Amino acid sequence: MRKTPSFKLLRPSSDLATRVGRGNRKRDTRPEVLLRRALWFLGLRYRVHVRELPGLPDIVFTRQRIAIFCDGDFWHGRNWVQRRERLAKGSNSEYWIAKIERNMQRDQDVDAKLKVLGWSVIRVWENDIKKDPEAIASFLASLINRQC
Repeated sequence: MRKTPSFKLLRPSSDLATRVGRGNRKRDTRPEVLLRRALWFLGLRYRVHVRELPGLPDIVFTRQRIAIFCDGDFWHGRNWVQRRERLAKGSNSEYWIAKIERNMQRDQDVDAKLKVLGWSVIRVWENDIKKDPEAIASFLASLINRQC
């Protein structure tokens, strides 16, 4: 039995969709950089994309054992019920729904693995960071300082 969905027979709806998808960054995204700058400004020092940890967290506070992920609203299923309904009405809906649901499942698996290893996991939505990176950084700083 296959654990992950196969996207083999599904095709992008257009060449434009393919180009847009390839243009998405895997790391150092705008929200991630905004949050890192705000954390740095508060005097917090961190590591980025630690390969030894499951899921390759975006920001890592090793001493406090805190892993932070900056999740994209679309790719990680923010407001999934409404988003799923909209996707179901669009083109290539089978592909997109399966893809995002798999991303959400992977997020849960990564969180569980990190927790077993003794890490705290914090996930922050990209649009929340874009709106007010300083507020998110202040909130995270309070959590991090509690762990010290």
